[in-house]
Amino acid sequence: METKLRRLEGARPDPEILREAGEIIKKGGLVAFPTETVYGLGGDALNPMASQKIYAAKGRPSDNPLIVHIARKADLYEIASEVSEQAEKLIERFWPGPLTLIFQKKDKVPRETTGGLSTVAVRMPGDQVASAFIQAAGGFVAAPSANVSGRPSTTTAAHVMEDLNGRIEMVLDGGQAVIGLESTIVDVSVPEPVILRPGFITRQMLEETVGKMDVDKAIISPDSGIRPKAPGMKYRHYAPRAELTVVEGDMAAVVERINALVGECQEAGGQAGILAARESESLYPAGMVKCVGSRMEEGQIARHLYEVLREFDETDVTRIYSESFADDSVGTAIMNRLLKAAGHKVIKV
Repeated sequence: METKLRRLEGARPDPEILREAGEIIKKGGLVAFPTETVYGLGGDALNPMASQKIYAAKGRPSDNPLIVHIARKADLYEIASEVSEQAEKLIERFWPGPLTLIFQKKDKVPRETTGGLSTVAVRMPGDQVASAFIQAAGGFVAAPSANVSGRPSTTTAAHVMEDLNGRIEMVLDGGQAVIGLESTIVDVSVPEPVILRPGFITRQMLEETVGKMDVDKAIISPDSGIRPKAPGMKYRHYAPRAELTVVEGDMAAVVERINALVGECQEAGGQAGILAARESESLYPAGMVKCVGSRMEEGQIARHLYEVLREFDETDVTRIYSESFADDSVGTAIMNRLLKAAGHKVIKV
């Protein structure tokens, strides 16, 4: 299959390209498209065969639910059987934007899209290209991240082509994703909302809107054997090809331990990579050091995390050692992704 690559400008997306992409979706095909979080791999959310194609293209387990992307709030009520008052408050403040909400679904949403669950995950992206594409595609686009399952998510069209060229019909190039991490996911299908995945919309922001909110233990613990209710809860995700280890603790001790680990790796004949913040990148005299951004700008780290992990895949490193980051605000999402990528392999110093 030839994968077409089409460039779209955010302010005025080409209507002919949108029409072409929308027709692919309506005919059961797949189109990767930009959002403000990461690139999504889109298919018709109401077509069970399209959802099965998404799982096949990604090599993704079919019990991992897909997020249904909409462009109009009114469309939510066509696929969600009930929308609570708390959900309405979250929608009012954060949609369109990087927040996914989980509702009890209506029968028109096939279980192939929801991973066999009676709930459906829904998001309204803020990205202009994404919104225009969703409308051109019929209004309901199921889309996980546009990458091979398990690899770091894609934040540019080039990343998508690297993973999915020849597997899907089209990639819409809207430039680099602004946020760089997947959306926050909140389950509002239960009486008390629960955060299932951290993201750019932080716990503090959510609680300012609807009051105290619990966090699912799967966010901070290793994968369990339960069926995942939201993307990213069960399987190893976001991983580079080299083995990744996160080193946590006092910064001076972290640097010392990483330098020692790099030395051990090199003595054993391996090549070591180091994922570091700008403030400390100069403290590593050996190994391949890649800077993910400044600790003073968490958004910068989030935006470049997957990009840096993919850069390591283009090298011959056999092990990667990463500094840890502050586990609050957006840092919670950054650490969630790092720990998933490392398979929760952590060294505490």
